[in-house]
Amino acid sequence: MGIATDILTDWHASQAALLWQVDLGIDEWLLDDPLNRYDLPEAVKPAPMVAPAAAPATRVAAPVALPEVAKVDAVAEAQALAARAGTLDALRAAIAGFEHCDLRRGARNLVFADGVPGARVMVLGEAPGPEEDREGRPFVGRAGALLDEMFAAIGLSRDAQDARAGLYLAHILPWRCLGNGAPLAEDVAMMLPFVMRHIDLVAPEVIVVMGNTPLSALTGVQSIARARGQWQQAGGRAVLPMIHPDSLLRTPVAKREAWDDLLALEARLAK
Repeated sequence: MGIATDILTDWHASQAALLWQVDLGIDEWLLDDPLNRYDLPEAVKPAPMVAPAAAPATRVAAPVALPEVAKVDAVAEAQALAARAGTLDALRAAIAGFEHCDLRRGARNLVFADGVPGARVMVLGEAPGPEEDREGRPFVGRAGALLDEMFAAIGLSRDAQDARAGLYLAHILPWRCLGNGAPLAEDVAMMLPFVMRHIDLVAPEVIVVMGNTPLSALTGVQSIARARGQWQQAGGRAVLPMIHPDSLLRTPVAKREAWDDLLALEARLAK
């Protein structure tokens, strides 16, 4: 018996023979007889390509002229709507119908105001936060509770029955800013006519601005940290810049300065 016979009858012998050939470098099958590749017929040449017939010319339609869309001056429209509002209810309705501020699309509620109309002191904040957006009222939650305590210390309250001891609260923007970010300048500009009309209808003796946005919107001053406690003027009314209760909660040491500002407000109202 030889290997030729073994690989035909023994599977293991056959496998061993194949593995031995692989070890030798034989990794593909060859023909039994040699092949002279020079005797192969010449490859068939491809037929010459015929240029395709030219497509018939098509007529291109002339572009259709679209009508120009008139640009809306949002600030001018806000001024016109605000001027026509003769009452606080009319002003609220005008703001609710104002379509040009995109913040309204991401807010749950219009946050108009809270407190006593005709109060001697009007407090202006920046924009509603998440809790204010849910309730539809300005200055709620922990910051609102702190604000109430601060002004109660000098005899002022949003729930007062007497306007002389009352407090009226509102924001520069009536809708929550997306992501609780800082208000954009264009949003403040288009809502400012409503704010100024709001002030005229409430007719406070003093406006307390809390935060950079209401301070800059009414007076043009940029830093609440530098301006706090320094009396300003806006529209013929006294303006007192104060640190926002949110900031006081984060930096309790600033409450000492806030107390000084409250005492200055109390002294002015006592005149």
